[in-house]
Amino acid sequence: MIHFVLSISRQGKVRLTKWYSPYTQRERTKVIQELSGMILTRGPKLCNIVEWRGFKVVYRRYAGLYFCMCVNHEDNELEILEIIQYFVETLNRYFGSVCELDLIFHFHQTYYILDEILIAGELQESSKTTVHRLIDAQDSLVEAAKEKENTVSYIIAQVAN
Repeated sequence: MIHFVLSISRQGKVRLTKWYSPYTQRERTKVIQELSGMILTRGPKLCNIVEWRGFKVVYRRYAGLYFCMCVNHEDNELEILEIIQYFVETLNRYFGSVCELDLIFHFHQTYYILDEILIAGELQESSKTTVHRLIDAQDSLVEAAKEKENTVSYIIAQVAN
């Protein structure tokens, strides 16, 4: 089970967090500080797995971002590395070449993509085609809702209420 997902910049700024296990806000802050300190100081030739508080934190660096997932000690690290790769590939397809600014300014889409891949800390959908189709369908719904909001009759109805 994945307990949480973090994305941290090389400067230590948190760009994405998703918690699947209960942590208080104080605990979350402490976890982020501890892990960012451990991961950011590691050399590039060291392995991508860190043991932490009886868990394993699997991470991978893409350009200026570290994508981290905390899993149980008995979980398969290679599977988690593949999930991270899958998530980043999906982000790359959606944003072109994903960068830190995409995670900052389009965080709603980023969380939606993550929620299509993971649910309750487990892999929900392993088919890239299915995930891309669902994301495209969601974008179509958002565009249709925006077009509806811009119609004259909708604006008049809103003013009348």
